[in-house]
Amino acid sequence: MQDIDAIVIGSGIGGLVTATQLAAKGAKVLVLERYLIPGGSAGYFERQGYRFDVGASMIFGLGHKGTTNLLTRALSAVNVSQEAIADPVQIHYHLPQGLDLKVDRVYEKFLQNLTAHFPHEEQGIRRFYDECQKVFKCLNSMDLLSLEEPRYLLRVFFQHPLACLGLVKYLPQNAGDFARRYIKDPQLLKFIDMECYCWSVVPSDMTPMINAGMVFSDRHYGGVNYPKGGVGQIAQKLVEGLEKAGGKIQYQARVTKILTEQGKAVGVQLANGQVYRGKRIVSNATRWDTFAQLLPVERMPDNEKKWQQNYQKSPSFLSLHIGVKESVLPAGTECHHILLENWEKMTAAEGTVFVSIPTLLDPDLAPTGYHIIHAFTPHWIDDWQKLSVSEYEAKKEEAAWRVIDRLEKIFPGLDAGLDYLEVGTPRTHRRFLGREDGTYGPIPRRKLWGLLKMPFNRTAIPGLYCVGDSTFPGQGLNAVAFSGFACAHRIAVDLGF
Repeated sequence: MQDIDAIVIGSGIGGLVTATQLAAKGAKVLVLERYLIPGGSAGYFERQGYRFDVGASMIFGLGHKGTTNLLTRALSAVNVSQEAIADPVQIHYHLPQGLDLKVDRVYEKFLQNLTAHFPHEEQGIRRFYDECQKVFKCLNSMDLLSLEEPRYLLRVFFQHPLACLGLVKYLPQNAGDFARRYIKDPQLLKFIDMECYCWSVVPSDMTPMINAGMVFSDRHYGGVNYPKGGVGQIAQKLVEGLEKAGGKIQYQARVTKILTEQGKAVGVQLANGQVYRGKRIVSNATRWDTFAQLLPVERMPDNEKKWQQNYQKSPSFLSLHIGVKESVLPAGTECHHILLENWEKMTAAEGTVFVSIPTLLDPDLAPTGYHIIHAFTPHWIDDWQKLSVSEYEAKKEEAAWRVIDRLEKIFPGLDAGLDYLEVGTPRTHRRFLGREDGTYGPIPRRKLWGLLKMPFNRTAIPGLYCVGDSTFPGQGLNAVAFSGFACAHRIAVDLGF
């Protein structure tokens, strides 16, 4: 490709949305992916007839109503689509003190289910979740593009002044601020901590209200929808659309250096020494990888140093990809579960166990008569370093069986019905996803003012942009899609498209 307008480092969903949005506008785009397939943590792999999702299977953004279904909109922009299967229940919680609760897709039914456990907090429950609905309605009334582009902000403000003023109110606040305003019951507040933790990896006090409003409301609006064929299909379809629009993706192309001239990003260098030059460079790597690995760490901009003072790496995960006989799962089993036996261990390694069973929605992902169970729990890479091969394998096996023993409580017979087991650690995530320490993304080091400290797409280095979960608004497929829309919009304006 000659005269490349934008080079995108990495084909995670944020990078692919950036690339497809730019290509749809007529830009010449090149995506460089270090692995064999696209998607990053939204990718897949196949073993013995099973198609496993690399990461979570609970997907927002694939609905067909409003402006917040960003994955559907991203696919549509490059004339592709993805069939999705509606999930009637977002999560089935198995929590301490007998708190067994299903988050129904129907908003009123969810409120009724929660109120049945906390009848004395009926008013507080409704006021808190209604507050989240207000946030969502503000977001859902406008196109979500770059908050760094003044003309866009001005246009949106004149079109939706009340919604904009509403969002300004929520921007500096966290979900815990509102939860504790309306609710007093300690166990219910811990439940709301878990509601936040299950996607933000931090309790409600450190989860921005904007993000909480989006997630807690969209699950009842656009809903949680599983892509037919597995989560990896989203990235595959985006690549198909990218190529239709004239863009290009190159696999096994590991970028080792962002090239600069007179302080401006002008290209990249691959591990094999090959160099590509472009008018704009977009990093879909984490900010730690971008500013400490791809650029000279001694020249890190001051605002990036400041960002690293405010944010730290979240944990990675111990992942179990399991194939089981279908007899293990009783009729009526839900697709997504969260298991925790002790509130005090919610954020600890192996404290919370997240479970997805995507074959309950799409049986074609496993051989006939079998299901997939993907279980994952937080872990830090420091616990997996400096081990011999035998020590590493033994530690993986011990950790996996601790998780399986806990899953037996909600899926009796799991051990006996086991057909396939593959275990991933933070080292696995670092190796295959190219993420510093295998991290899930940034989390605040301390309580911050909502989203006000989260960086946008432009960086202090002219010509260099960041996209993905290290940028506004943070983790999750729909969130990084938002980041991609915003990044592409800002670049298109900068390039004059």
